[in-house]
Amino acid sequence: MWQSYSNGLLIAAGLIIALGAQNAFVLAQGLRREHHLPAAALCILCDALLVCAGVFGLASVLLHSPLLLAAARWGGMAFLTYYGLLALHRAWRPQGALQQNSAAAPRSRKAVLLATLAVTLLNPHVYLDTVLLIGSLGANQSVPAAYALGAASASLIWFLSLALGAARLAPWLARPATWRLIDLGVAAMMLSLAWQLFRNAPTG
Repeated sequence: MWQSYSNGLLIAAGLIIALGAQNAFVLAQGLRREHHLPAAALCILCDALLVCAGVFGLASVLLHSPLLLAAARWGGMAFLTYYGLLALHRAWRPQGALQQNSAAAPRSRKAVLLATLAVTLLNPHVYLDTVLLIGSLGANQSVPAAYALGAASASLIWFLSLALGAARLAPWLARPATWRLIDLGVAAMMLSLAWQLFRNAPTG
């Protein structure tokens, strides 16, 4: 049991910690101190549900459904491109991202959670990594449930650390130039992921 748990923890940690759309979003929310804990909690819940779905059967379904994979790929590419261009627009506004965030009314918790769901569920990498890779590996473990619990634990530790750490760093990063760099980094990540999806799309 503990071997399966450790395998899930280490495999999921290796994939989750690599910077991606979810990480960039939670980091930005933490730095803004804008409902960052609910956003992190929703990422954790989604990851846990997707891992369990992959371990207990969804991975094999997706592997045999090119239509579902294509829908995830093109829908995710559109969303990532939109989100990346939005971050790029914020970064190049004359007043700077910090002034923009100070002047604008904060988003409601509902708006932040909906954006979190979009970043999570419209990103095909979530399905490729969390459902297909982590899920298919978990299906072959001696105790699949313990493996899924280990993977969920990695998500819990990482996203809470990211949200809380970013919130603590916010006072030291409250400068317009820093916010421009953050938004440029988010834009680069989102547009890069969108380009990878487009480049790797099947042509035939």
